[in-house]
Amino acid sequence: MQVQNFKNHRRLLPATYYLLAIILLLCFVFALWNGWRAYEHHSGRLVAAIILGLTVAGFLLTAFVRLFALKAQDKAILAQENIRYFALTGKLLPPILSHSQVAALRFADDTEFPLLVDKAMINHMSSNDIKSAIVNWRADNHRV
Repeated sequence: MQVQNFKNHRRLLPATYYLLAIILLLCFVFALWNGWRAYEHHSGRLVAAIILGLTVAGFLLTAFVRLFALKAQDKAILAQENIRYFALTGKLLPPILSHSQVAALRFADDTEFPLLVDKAMINHMSSNDIKSAIVNWRADNHRV
């Protein structure tokens, strides 16, 4: 496995983002075409409506599955990093930090984590700024 760093840490699953999107888009176009034909021929409208409904449900299901997994992951990251910060400093993470800042801080090694938390708070650093400021990268290979 390749060593994770700022340049390659983003996770992109082509089958999820491209293949599934293309399949759903083709189904949607076919469902619209089928609906138009059913409307013109005055038959099969119910089947066309069901196909269109199932296609829209597929889009929604795909979006919700991804969003729910990311929400659960965000909660786990917040809890994990709060415990980590407490173990290193004896204090909880400052509540001023945003979710995206804490998520970015998870890549920092234990030696620079507390200092980077302070720096992120004082300078209002974005998540990309935090990630690029990390010297000793801590890989997170268990992401959704």
